[in-house]
Amino acid sequence: MSYPMRLAKYLSHCGVCSRRQASRLIDSARVTVNGRLANHIDHINLTDCIMVDGEPVTPPKARRLFVYHKPVGIDCKVNPDDPASIYHVLPESCRVYPIGRLDKDSRGLLLLTNDGALCQQLIHPDHHQEKEYEVQVDKPLDPDFCLKMAAGVPVKGQITLPCTVEQIAHDRFRIVLRQGLNRQIRRMAHYCGYRVIDLYRVRIANLALTQLEVNSAEVKEISAELIQLT
Repeated sequence: MSYPMRLAKYLSHCGVCSRRQASRLIDSARVTVNGRLANHIDHINLTDCIMVDGEPVTPPKARRLFVYHKPVGIDCKVNPDDPASIYHVLPESCRVYPIGRLDKDSRGLLLLTNDGALCQQLIHPDHHQEKEYEVQVDKPLDPDFCLKMAAGVPVKGQITLPCTVEQIAHDRFRIVLRQGLNRQIRRMAHYCGYRVIDLYRVRIANLALTQLEVNSAEVKEISAELIQLT
């Protein structure tokens, strides 16, 4: 992380909010730099005192990124009182949180970070980062299944965005999403008359489980420079 840094970018790196939200905070006169109202052109150094709504902003810690091959049965909610929570497998060396979620019945690639900006870039709908899944359903696929799924179907009052869907076995398909609605793939398949019995995330952006060589239920630190965002 290099300094000096533009103020909005700095607030994002500190995990305060996204850069767009930071610009709104600055416009609303809610941010100060060394005791004066902030400007969009301000460039920040580590010695500067930044405050939002009168509260000091903690300088960003070194960016860290972990990959986790989540098994079925682990809940992505960080809850120390739940024996099934991901809390109990998080690295003790730093405070990180999952980027997006996989539901308890799903498995595969999960990213964990302490970098709020990276989290925003991966999960915010404006960025449309790819996520790839291999899915098994409860019966053989109809010939038009992939076309229907790829074109978009109703989920939670909206039509899902067009996506890539490819049949890989009589009851399995591969799907690449740039959207992240709650339980989206399961809801899409249900609309088409199928029940998902195995959902396996194999890739996020350019990071794939095969290249990361991470075993099931393993948490592994990787260089944050490995991830390439579109």
